[in-house]
This record gives sequence, C-alpha cells and structure tokens, in this order.
Amino acid sequence: MDSASKISTITPSKSFFDLKLNEIWNYRDLFVLFIKRDITVSYKQTILGPLWFFIQPLLTTLLFLLVFGKIAGISTDGVPPILFYLGGITIWNYFSDSLRLTSDTFVKNAGLYGKIYFPRIITPLSVVSSNLVKFGIQFSLFLAVFLYYYFNNSQIQPNITLFLIPFYIIILAIMSLGFGLIISAVTTKYRDLTFLIQFGIQLWIYITPVIYPISKVPEKYRWIVMVNPVSSLVESFKYSFTGSGNFSLGRILYSGIFSIILFFAGVAIFNRTEKTFMDTV
Repeated sequence: MDSASKISTITPSKSFFDLKLNEIWNYRDLFVLFIKRDITVSYKQTILGPLWFFIQPLLTTLLFLLVFGKIAGISTDGVPPILFYLGGITIWNYFSDSLRLTSDTFVKNAGLYGKIYFPRIITPLSVVSSNLVKFGIQFSLFLAVFLYYYFNNSQIQPNITLFLIPFYIIILAIMSLGFGLIISAVTTKYRDLTFLIQFGIQLWIYITPVIYPISKVPEKYRWIVMVNPVSSLVESFKYSFTGSGNFSLGRILYSGIFSIILFFAGVAIFNRTEKTFMDTV
C-alpha cells in the first residue's frame, strides 16, 4: 500500500453533546452551499420571487390591523397599530420559520443523508442561518416604517435597549434550533407529529404578545404568557423601538438560559437519533 494513502474511518460520535465544531469548520463550504440553497428554493419558480419577503409580512400586518385592531378593538398602548403588528410579526416570523423548517431535518434530508457523509447538524444550522437573511430583509421593511412614524409621531421613543436586539435574535436562533433538533429526532418514528407541530406553531402566536401588549392580558392569565420564553423577547423587541410595553432583564435571562439548556438537550437527542435514523426513516 502507498504510504501516502490514507484511510478515514467514520464512526458515530461517542458523546451525545459533541457539537462536531471541527467537522463543521471542515465542511464550511457545504454549509454555505446549503444556506444559498435554502434562500433560492424559498420562492423558486414564483412570479414575484424575493418580493414575497416583503409582501408576506405586509399582508399579515394588514390582516391583523383589520381583525384585531378594527374588529376586535385590541389596544396597542398608544403605538401606531401598523408599527406594533409589523414589529411583532418580524421577530416572530424568524423564530417560527426556523422552528418549522428545522423540525423535519431527518425526514426531509433522508435521501441525502443516505448517500454521503457530512456532519448532519449542518442542515438545521444552515436553515437557522439562511433565515437570518430573510429576517434582515423584513427587518429593513420594519425599520422603514419605524423611521416614518418616528419623524411623524412624538409617542415613539426608542431607547438604549436597542443595543440588545442582536442578543434577542441569537436567543431565538438557539431556541428554535433546540426545539427543531428535538422535534426532528422524534418525527423520524412518528411522522404524524409533523402536522401537530405545524398546528402548534400557529397556536403559539396567540400566547405570544405579537398581536397584543402584555398589559392587556388579564392578571390571572398573564403568567401563561410570561412562562412562554418567546414572550419576553418579542415584547422587549417592540419596547426597544417604541418605549411602550415591558422590559425585564430577568425575563430575558430566563429566555436565554432556557434556550441554552434546550439547545444542548436537542444536540444530545439529535446525535443519538443520528446513529440509527436511517433504519426508521
């Protein structure tokens, strides 16, 4: 045998908490390729293409304005309704899309996983990363609306907590990835859970202060909203730009700690399922 020849043996990770950081770095080109794929596939073969990144939050905002603002008459605590709803939708969309698209990682990529080896965790990581591009586009739309109201409405009072917004997004990214890893592992055996998860995400928005401020939730039910780790991040995001609502560093820390614990639990379950998932998918 040629001394220059090398034989690589691929074995399952011995540690459930192994993040495979070295492998992820070695496969960084594939990681970037997956990100590009996720972005281009989103609206491939559509007439309006990337314009849907703007149209979708605008249509949702107008629907919320009609149903919850005009018909239901839910107050937005003095914040212009369009700005209030669009802010909530922008940050909520990032979390919900990341969770939804990572929750079927094994099932959606079974054919690819069965042909070649690469660190499997790259696929959910690429989803969370590619959604940052979509978030950036929708965030620019929100900023345009915010600046319009800021220069035409004295009640808009942005504050120093604006500098915490990157941390809100990081926490949401980790949280959605953690949930997605756990769900993707479970759905390899129980495919029906995929439909339940889609339905659950649609309901989740109603216990998150996207369409209403926390101040409008009756006191005896408010704890339900606050136990939701996404609530403090959505509320704080809107507070940073408008000065209206609630900001609690303790609740943000709660969301952050929850996300980290959830992420490592997700990695452990994902790594364990990775060893045998081809037998069940």
